[in-house]
Amino acid sequence: MRFLLTLKSIALAGLFLSSFDARAQEAACELTIEANDRMQFSTLTMEAPASCAEITVTLTHTGQLPREGMGHNWVLTTSGDFNDVANEGMKAGLANNYMPVDDGRVIAGTEIIGGGDTASVTFSTAGMNAGGEYTYFCSFPGHWGMMKGAFKLV
Repeated sequence: MRFLLTLKSIALAGLFLSSFDARAQEAACELTIEANDRMQFSTLTMEAPASCAEITVTLTHTGQLPREGMGHNWVLTTSGDFNDVANEGMKAGLANNYMPVDDGRVIAGTEIIGGGDTASVTFSTAGMNAGGEYTYFCSFPGHWGMMKGAFKLV
C-alpha cells in the first residue's frame, strides 16, 4: 500500500511540474512594455524564448497626453526593414496607426494609444529566427528615431 501511494504521489508531482512548466512557458511568451510622454520606452531590449509559437506584447502608455499629440504604438519589423517601414508609416496616417497598410514587412503592431491606455498584439513567430535581428519601435511621426529597441528570440 505504501508503494502505491508513493507512485501516486510521484505521478501527481509530475503532473503538477508539467502544468507549472507549461504556465511558466506561457508567461515567458507574454511581454509588457511602457511608453511615456517623454518619448521613451521602458526598456531598450525585449526577449522571448524561441520556443514560443506566439508572443503577446502589451503596451501601456504611462503618460497623460492624448493619442493625437503624443500617441504611441509598438511595431515589430526586421532590423533591415525598420527605416523603410517607419518612413512609409508616417504617410499612412493616424487612421492606420502610422503603419503601412497590409505591408508584409510589419511582423506585428498595436494601435496608437494615448496616456493611460493599454494595447496588446499577439503574433506568430513562424518565420522568425533565434538570433535574428528585429527592431521594435513607435511609428508615430518623429518618435521612431528615439523610441526603438532590439527584439530577440533566445
